[in-house]
Amino acid sequence: MHATLPLMEVSDFPAIRRRRLDTLQVNLGYKCNQSCLHCHVNAGPTRTEAMSRETVFEVIAFLKAAGITTLDLTGGAPELNPHFRLLVKAARDIVVRVMDRCNLTILHEPGQEDLADFLREHAVDIVASLPCYLEENVDKQRGKGVFDGSVRALKLLNDKGYGKAGSTLKLSLVYNPQGPVLPPAQGPLENDYRKHLQTHFGIEFTELYVLTNMPIQRFGSTLISRGQFAHYMDVLKNSYQPANLESVMCRSLLSVDYKGYVYDCDFNQMLGLPLSWKGRPRTHLRELMGADITNNPIVVKDHCYGCTAGQGSSCGGALAA
Repeated sequence: MHATLPLMEVSDFPAIRRRRLDTLQVNLGYKCNQSCLHCHVNAGPTRTEAMSRETVFEVIAFLKAAGITTLDLTGGAPELNPHFRLLVKAARDIVVRVMDRCNLTILHEPGQEDLADFLREHAVDIVASLPCYLEENVDKQRGKGVFDGSVRALKLLNDKGYGKAGSTLKLSLVYNPQGPVLPPAQGPLENDYRKHLQTHFGIEFTELYVLTNMPIQRFGSTLISRGQFAHYMDVLKNSYQPANLESVMCRSLLSVDYKGYVYDCDFNQMLGLPLSWKGRPRTHLRELMGADITNNPIVVKDHCYGCTAGQGSSCGGALAA
């Protein structure tokens, strides 16, 4: 695995500061039943890192104390953490919106047979990775047979009421480009997804999130191996749009790793760039209980151009859809 941070350390990205915190994005661990090429976490079946029960309770306490409105659960496959359901139930009990970043095929894993029913029972929003609506492209990026498993999972979720017209059960799909290019416009691509998935599989969904691939971890390392890293960074920088700075996710989101340490975003977490707070080398979530991080400076490097290039990119899709 090639390190990408040294290639982005010296940066001219503009300084930005935080606004009011409303979203807590929690990485429950790096174990996953897939090993996707575009993964910025380097997750996979052999990873063992997972958030402990003690840290999960600290997350719950923070949700209550900070008045968080959205809990965004990620991984790895977050559902593989043994305390996933405990956290979901606790968050919903305090009326926090919960998002599950689901890879879809997890619904077919042994022990997860009732997962779809659990998510429906607790009205969890599902954000499902489907980087293309064509089988060849999905299997190339995520592994052979993943497209078929994803389609079966989407049909199951539709049967449970997810993504259906008029349903409050949200099913959002996520698109990633196949290589070192910017994604196409979100609106027209969403229409293409709807037409193809409905026509060929009878699948419905709520919305499409179009994300830019970040030049870090597995994807960034692959770019280095192929001699494409510098070119991709040029693409991102040359497509920079200052207007996107106003709505980047790091202004209102806090990222928590599986040990409970905090970062401005999930990408900074994967690069080992902790939240800048009172001169500490790193800060644990428990140390922010009762603290106000509004106006705190955000740690930026060249990878931040990935969120501000073109139509912009965030965990909720394009910034200028």
